[in-house]
Amino acid sequence: MTPVHPAVMSSDRMDWGTPDSLFDPLNAEFGFTLDAAASAANAKCAEFFDVQADGLARNWRKVAKDGCVWVNPPYGRSIGDWVRKSLDEYHQGARVVMLVPSRTDTRWWQLAVQASEIRFLRGRVRFVGADGHAPFPSALLIFHADYHRPCYQWMDTP
Repeated sequence: MTPVHPAVMSSDRMDWGTPDSLFDPLNAEFGFTLDAAASAANAKCAEFFDVQADGLARNWRKVAKDGCVWVNPPYGRSIGDWVRKSLDEYHQGARVVMLVPSRTDTRWWQLAVQASEIRFLRGRVRFVGADGHAPFPSALLIFHADYHRPCYQWMDTP
């Protein structure tokens, strides 16, 4: 069993980077042009919003242009705000893919199920900088007009 880094289990750090092995195939599928919740150290796109830019207050569709928005939000109490923002941006024409913990028992998950598609990841994500895999399962929320599949799809964690 892979050890879990203590920081992954706490809320002390919420900026765990997305591993390339997960992001790259998704980028090939969706063509991301904006990382809406990043830092200069872990941004996956040339265009990104960091804490100072406040991705929750910005217009994602305008910045992403014809591309898709990638979101690996902070996994703290504000995650519901990020899901709500993704849903709002989708209703305004943006295409958004989010990596979230699969927390089906939470209030914010009730918003998450409004995604066009949900892909549950098999296994656990090993975030960049972590000594081990996350202690929780993850899912991809896809808010995209071209995707209208029920939440049946499973995807192996690279």
